[in-house]
Amino acid sequence: MLAAKSKAALRASRMFNNGVRSLHTCCLRSPFAVERPLPQSISYRRTRCRRLFATFCSAAAIPNKERKSKVIVISGPTGSGKSRLAMELAKRLNGEIISADSVQKINGIEGWKLMWYSEGGMRKLDVYQGLDIGSAKPSARDRKEVPHHLIDILRPSDEYSVGRFFEDARQATRCVLDNGRVPIVCGGTGLYLRWFMYGKPNVPKASPDIAAEVCSELADLRRNEDWDAAVQLVVKAGDSRAQDLAINDWYRLRRSYEIIKASGSPQSAFQVPYDTFRQDHVSGAASSFQGADHSVDPHDYSSEEIGTKELDYEFICFFLSSPRLNLYRSIDFRCEDMILGSDGILSEATWLLNSGLLPNSSSATKAIGYRQAMEYLLRCRQQGGRSSPEEFYAFLSEFQKASRNFAKRQLTWFRNERIYHWLDASKPLENALNFVYDAYHSESGNISVPESLRMKRDGSSYREASEMKAYRTRNRYFVKRQDCADVLDWIGRTQSVYQDFPVA
Repeated sequence: MLAAKSKAALRASRMFNNGVRSLHTCCLRSPFAVERPLPQSISYRRTRCRRLFATFCSAAAIPNKERKSKVIVISGPTGSGKSRLAMELAKRLNGEIISADSVQKINGIEGWKLMWYSEGGMRKLDVYQGLDIGSAKPSARDRKEVPHHLIDILRPSDEYSVGRFFEDARQATRCVLDNGRVPIVCGGTGLYLRWFMYGKPNVPKASPDIAAEVCSELADLRRNEDWDAAVQLVVKAGDSRAQDLAINDWYRLRRSYEIIKASGSPQSAFQVPYDTFRQDHVSGAASSFQGADHSVDPHDYSSEEIGTKELDYEFICFFLSSPRLNLYRSIDFRCEDMILGSDGILSEATWLLNSGLLPNSSSATKAIGYRQAMEYLLRCRQQGGRSSPEEFYAFLSEFQKASRNFAKRQLTWFRNERIYHWLDASKPLENALNFVYDAYHSESGNISVPESLRMKRDGSSYREASEMKAYRTRNRYFVKRQDCADVLDWIGRTQSVYQDFPVA
């Protein structure tokens, strides 16, 4: 076990970064954080919406129709503080939280946890039992205070798909609304959120006979780890895009083969509702723009809700971010936090390995953090439970870099999602909380983010680009060689017993 003094020193500093308490720093765990009630809502003075598209999509422009139920969606890159905002908002609005994060669905150490797939290699882990640290899962206390859905519902060996998330999240939303409460969907998995709001393609489900036939055909290839031959099998059947799948993504390869067998067409032949929606409404909005005031930029980021009146709910969507330098620094600190203690991510990775799982063998073990930790521990086991400081720091650096790269991919993805209002996560939590609260209660349907809270979505400025080019990780806890001594001691005591076990 790591020294209690070292743990306490780090955790005591988690809530503070250069003396500034911001939205994303509030999300770091700290047993010494002082619980303070948030101030009551202070309404922002709203300015009249002058932009064409914001007016075009206004809920007020739907006369003689019953107002749809409101659903709040809060997203943002990893480490941005979206979970903290959702939690405080749920308390104020009598809401319930529906998880759309990658790893929080898996149960394991304390139950069974579920993990979800996200574009770019990050997996949705809220659904997986037992994977609490790497998924930054809400604490038992938080879940007792505010009901959470789609957390701890799968085993780490289970797979989870965007189609299943759509069904689960829509069912949870209906349940929350039927109970007279406010649904707050919170997470950073862009593809899942897109399908949740716009719908899923009508891809046929394979019959039990077809599913069994596909499993039988792929079984020997998977047993022999012949990924290339399996891909060629599916390509010859009619899906050339199988070649673009991530190596050893057997779940999606099998699903692709099932669709071909069931329909005679590849998955790409089925229209995605989001694509149809964009084609219909963006072109219509552009036509309306031609006769309008051309001083208004049709590509301005305030045009998030083009045609959203045709969606099933009135989605009120926010994306939290902060200057990339601040975001990256927060992510690096967060990775350090996850390693601390005998119950950190290394302990959870040990549990996954002891369960018979290997890195990249399932959705959960492909997740950022768990993949790197499992690979590192396997190397330690091969060396009789030994690790040098250099090997540990190489693991930490890889973990931090993968997390930063994932955040960068999230930012790229959500820049193209026009339905979101971008908020600056570096501002005080109360500012964002009050604004979202007021936006939910607004009857006009028009949302105008005040300049003081607005986060630009259109890439980096020249200054920020220069700062990012010169960015170097500055750890807060693991700085010198001796700082990882407790971790190496823990590895020596817990991993040496597996040195004779097969690791591949």
